[in-house]
Amino acid sequence: MSLTNAPTLETDRLILRGPEKADAEAMIEFLMDNTRAEGFGGYTNRSDSWRWFTLNVGHWHWHGYGYFTIQDKATGKPAGISGIWNPEGWPEPEVGWVVFDGFEGKGIAFEAATRVRQWAYDDLGFTTLTSNIVPGNTRSIRLAERMGAIYERTYDNPNMGEDMLYRHPGPEALV
Repeated sequence: MSLTNAPTLETDRLILRGPEKADAEAMIEFLMDNTRAEGFGGYTNRSDSWRWFTLNVGHWHWHGYGYFTIQDKATGKPAGISGIWNPEGWPEPEVGWVVFDGFEGKGIAFEAATRVRQWAYDDLGFTTLTSNIVPGNTRSIRLAERMGAIYERTYDNPNMGEDMLYRHPGPEALV
């Protein structure tokens, strides 16, 4: 049972759905891996990681959008998260992504983030989106650029410190 009233989106290989209690362990494991979560804002303890997972549930209820769990159709396992994120202190809504251990290098983040962006434009009526990327996160920079996003500026993110803001093409440019 989903913890939110998030829609279910699909691609050829993925199901994007609201977070479920069973997804917590995979997310907590990711958040507590200092190396893997460095560009996302990881945590050093389980309770803070659990709070982030439940923060995402609340974000869905507050905004009507948040991070979807990316479920791999082939295995049924959570492969990461992707969604629209806009907590207090963010400059504007962003499309974000994370791929869990064992699912990297398969195009999952691109496939999920592209589908999420389409949903935000088509169903939520967004006319612009950003991706906020920690300097040095070359994989996320390449992915944002592959999606057509262009570096716009650097700003001080209240949770992450220095962040680079990449602007995605609007819906009219993607037709």
